[in-house]
Parts: sequence; C-alpha cells; structure tokens
Amino acid sequence: MTARVTVAVDANGADRGPAEVARAAAAAAGDGVEVIVFGPAGELGLPADGVEVVDAPVSIAKAPDPARAVRTQPEASIVQAVQAVAAGRAQALVSGGSTGATLAAGLFHLKRARGVHRPALAVLVPAPRAPFLLLDAGANVEVRPEHLVQFAHMGAAFMEAVAGVARPRVALLSNGAEPAKGTEEVVAAHALLAAQPGGLNFVGNVEGFAIGTGVADVLVADGFTGNVALKVMEGASAALLAAVRAAATSSHRAKAGGLLLRPALRGLRDDLDPEAQGGAFLLGLRGLVVVPHGSFGADGIARAIALAARGAREDVVGRTHERLASAGALRQALPEPSAAGASVQGPT
Repeated sequence: MTARVTVAVDANGADRGPAEVARAAAAAAGDGVEVIVFGPAGELGLPADGVEVVDAPVSIAKAPDPARAVRTQPEASIVQAVQAVAAGRAQALVSGGSTGATLAAGLFHLKRARGVHRPALAVLVPAPRAPFLLLDAGANVEVRPEHLVQFAHMGAAFMEAVAGVARPRVALLSNGAEPAKGTEEVVAAHALLAAQPGGLNFVGNVEGFAIGTGVADVLVADGFTGNVALKVMEGASAALLAAVRAAATSSHRAKAGGLLLRPALRGLRDDLDPEAQGGAFLLGLRGLVVVPHGSFGADGIARAIALAARGAREDVVGRTHERLASAGALRQALPEPSAAGASVQGPT
C-alpha cells in the first residue's frame, strides 16, 4: 500500500499565475498524494479532490530582501507553506516562486539539518542518455571547501535514494582535470574528497566541455558557477532545438526529411525538457523542499509535486544526513575554517 504524503504548494510567484498551479495540484493529487495550495483563493478556483486551498494572497516572491520579508510578513504564502511542513501538516514543500524567498523561509522555519553548513540547490539535468545531478545550482554564491565536500555527499545520497544509482560517480566542476586546477576552494575540496575513506566514489575534476557526456553522476560546484552552467546548458539546448526546427522547415526537401526525423527529434526534445525532471531539491534542510522553475506550466509543476512526494517516501532528508554522518562530513567533524562565512543568495 502506497504511503500517504501531503505536499504544501506555494501558488504565488509562478510565471503563469496561481491558476496554473491549481491545475497542477489537481493533476498531481491522488494515488496517496494530497496537496495543500497556499495562494489567493479567488484565483485558485474550487479545489479538486485531494486538494485543500488555504487563502494566502500575500506574495514576497519579488521582495528585494527575502530574509527580511520572511521575518516581517508571516502571512505570506511561502511562509505559511513552509510552516505547514515544519509543523508536520505536510511532508514536503513545492515552490515555483523566488528561490531566494524559498531559501530564506526554509532556513528560518525548517532550519538547516544539524551539522550542515549550507543548503544546496540540486538539479537533475536531463542530458540525453546521461542525466546527472548538478549542485549547487544557485543557493550559495560563495562557498568554502568543506561546503563542497558536503555537497558531494548530499548529491551522492540523492542519486542513490531518488535516481537509484548505485555508487554514483562524483566530480568537481573545474577548469581542468588536474587536481591542482581551479579556485583555491576547488583545489582544497579536491584534496579533502580524494582523502575521504571509502563510501564516496569521487572521480576528480570535470571540465565544462565534458558536462553531459556521462563521466559523472554528480557534478559539484559553488552556486555562482553552477547557476551559470545550468543556464548556459538550458539556453544552448533551446537554441540548438530551434535551429534544428528552422533547418527542417527551410525548404520543401528539408520538410520531407523533417517528417522522417520528427519522431527522433521529438524524443530528443523530451530528453532535454527541464519540465520532465520536475525541479530542483533544496538539500540540507530539516524538511523536504522542491523548487520548480518559475516558467513551468501545469505539467512541470505537477511533476514537481510528484517528485516531492517521492522524495518524502524515499526519506531523502534522512538518507542525506545519514551519509554525511557516516562520512564524517558533518560540521562538528570538520575543523573550523579561518575565513569569514560566505554569503548565501538564491537566484530569482
């Protein structure tokens, strides 16, 4: 029997509006999944079976200072949704609004998991035949070496629990494959990961041109680098597909050939579709958070809700923390750094 899971969903901030989020909730509810949608009731319509609507019209998705907005506006939809998870009313959160507001609300109400330095945004990138997990994809602009070490273990735990990958290969994103290449933080993290006792399948550095070639299952970076890499990949994929589409319709002969290629191209398009993955996990908190892209439609947000429910059933939070503890990578097991703490800033 499928365990019942309740997912709290913030309907404010999504590019296509709260009504699109309500349609996603209706599509995702059922088969043991219940959904609580927090947003303007007047725009959400009548709730579908398995869906509860909480009237929460206040949005802080565009707040210039997300942390201050979370502290001063407890009536905001994202705050109420996170509080539902913190109180045990829901087992996971989905928010397609501002990542910064979601991160701030998560840190304030769910808290970091004990011993975790920084939460990381983990995105399963849909590369053809070689999907991989990228983290951090934008939660932390600057990091220390021990943060990257924790990201590596959190990513490995995620791929084991959610993707079913045994002993996932973990790599650092750098500007060279040699251990001495990269920023000081990357070089130091490489040394720490290479010296780790068994348990983590660390394969070294990976350069940008090797992304998506199947050399690693988990790719670790600071949030600035990871976010830029992710957006470059998404933009390049969209431009490539558009160019192929234009070439296939450029002449009568091309159109005839395009008809023959259409099934294969449709499969490639589906492989590269970010909505098919459902969104990113915010790993390292005491509760489960999934962040779909704000541009997602109902199908993508519904997949995000299903992903959150699966993550709750697979105990991603617990399994991630267990891996960090067994590897000795929790905060109290690491030497205190001499540098000041890095800034935390989520992208919109």
